[in-house]
Amino acid sequence: MSAELDRPKAHAVDVSLDDLPTLQLDDIKQEAEATLVARGQAYAKEYAVVQGKATTLLRNLAVTQVALRVKYNDMRGQSGPYRAVVADMYAGLGLPEERVTQMQATVRYHIGNIIRRHMTTRELEAAGLRPETPIERQRDERAARALVLEAHKATKAVEESTPPPRSRKKAADEESNGSTGHAVKATSDHLRLAEVALNILGKFDRSVIKTHMTDGQRAKLDTELRDMERKIASLRKLTQKPSSKR
Repeated sequence: MSAELDRPKAHAVDVSLDDLPTLQLDDIKQEAEATLVARGQAYAKEYAVVQGKATTLLRNLAVTQVALRVKYNDMRGQSGPYRAVVADMYAGLGLPEERVTQMQATVRYHIGNIIRRHMTTRELEAAGLRPETPIERQRDERAARALVLEAHKATKAVEESTPPPRSRKKAADEESNGSTGHAVKATSDHLRLAEVALNILGKFDRSVIKTHMTDGQRAKLDTELRDMERKIASLRKLTQKPSSKR
């Protein structure tokens, strides 16, 4: 007989959200295993239901605030009249300030997604809003963090695998003895570092440089790019140099 058939059947546990008390260990430590499992499942199911309702309610709250922004012709939500009416909306909740702050942060997230579903790129630009939704920005931020981590790993690998300077005779002796594993690892790490560097350069956004940067910021970036070009040109002299091995 399988172990599943030997397990005690879970009993229904009545868990009401009306005036739900906070459990203490002494309250339930004498309950049977099956009852504890059923109790935990009941709480988990209720939590899932409440979370689902909360998400829907906050999305609906976000829709009402977007509708108010439309009425006030203030899609950025920065005008005094709009801020005042939204402040009144939250003022009567009677919730702790921390809870209200968390709620507003989630609502702003939904507002950002809703606005970008209902406005064209040109309308967003005219309102001074970025075209990317909060979801897209989160995805981009995760990708950027992953790229930075990859760059760190590649840089560290190059530093660890690059062999110290040595004479040509010693290098030739190592090659003749088949001691080339370290060098192979170093060359592989260097190629990986170049790939990561190219990926990082690909993250530059032309619209940010063209539209959002000041003249001073563009000049600073131009200086950095020029220095990059010089370093790249110096390295390319080595890659384009004919090999001495024939």
